[in-house]
Amino acid sequence: MSDNVFDQIFPLGEPNDAYAQYFIGQSYNAPLTGGSVPVANITFEPGCRNNWHIHHGTDGGGDQILLCTAGSGWYQAEGAEPVSMTPGTTVRVPAGTKHWHGATAGSWFSHLAFITPGENVSNEWLEPVTDEVYSKLPTTNGDNA
Repeated sequence: MSDNVFDQIFPLGEPNDAYAQYFIGQSYNAPLTGGSVPVANITFEPGCRNNWHIHHGTDGGGDQILLCTAGSGWYQAEGAEPVSMTPGTTVRVPAGTKHWHGATAGSWFSHLAFITPGENVSNEWLEPVTDEVYSKLPTTNGDNA
């Protein structure tokens, strides 16, 4: 881990090595609950973002819920404008939506993440968010995006 200290209410967790191939930069995973609706605190170092991906599911399953708890980040669905995420921002990503999320270039970012239970729930990892796309975003959130 870097020497940076990131103040947040949930644990940072361990380096997210199991999914590192789907991230640009370092992320951390702190599982908070198990069971039928596992919840994790995912933390991104500045500039870290995950690849484009799609959560699949039927019978109400596969929606992803993101709840920003600390820092500053982005969520973007394919074909839509990026959404600024700061503490208190919530996003529901409907099943079947191609999207990505991650930190701004200038800030750490944490969100709670969970997937609604249902049938045929799975995740499809796709291509990285290119530096060209990412570099067009403001480096910090505010009245932009």
